[in-house]
Amino acid sequence: MLSYTELYETLRKEKYSESLQLLPKKFILDFKEYLEEKSEAPAEEQTLFSESTIKSKKQLENAVGIFKEIILKRKRKILALAFIATETGIMKRDYENMLPQEREAFEKIVKSLEEEDKEISKILKGEKEKEENKMIIFKQKVEQFIDHKGNSVGPFMPKQLTALNSEIANILVSEGKAVFVEEN
Repeated sequence: MLSYTELYETLRKEKYSESLQLLPKKFILDFKEYLEEKSEAPAEEQTLFSESTIKSKKQLENAVGIFKEIILKRKRKILALAFIATETGIMKRDYENMLPQEREAFEKIVKSLEEEDKEISKILKGEKEKEENKMIIFKQKVEQFIDHKGNSVGPFMPKQLTALNSEIANILVSEGKAVFVEEN
């Protein structure tokens, strides 16, 4: 089980080291047990203002603060590692020192940053994003129909303006039932 001294020592190591420190795989569960043990009422009868009760409550508050600071420091380091990984393609540094939850978050962050890089690259290459909807004006009455996703669409009246999926809009325009807004 985790002690207050071990918790404090973990913070000290995390604070003064650039790399992630190796924590026990059950660090979070150990802290949970520590909290549960310290939160339980003392077995012997003590008053609310007894010195040992006050000291115990203060130590519990400090332990929560230390735990939060450890997690915050680790999050900052993981974010920095994610930036390095997306820029260099190297992800091994400190990976083995991450807790399972941290590894999962790290992988999601790296994936998200890589997707952003791809989007920026597409924009710089002049690739247009696929338009999802197009605005059209109906030239004639169109009865209700089922779209490619199985949803009911319509009915539409002449001169009605609407935004439809680009594929459906293209079909309606090619059949002469509607025109694109830009063409009017």
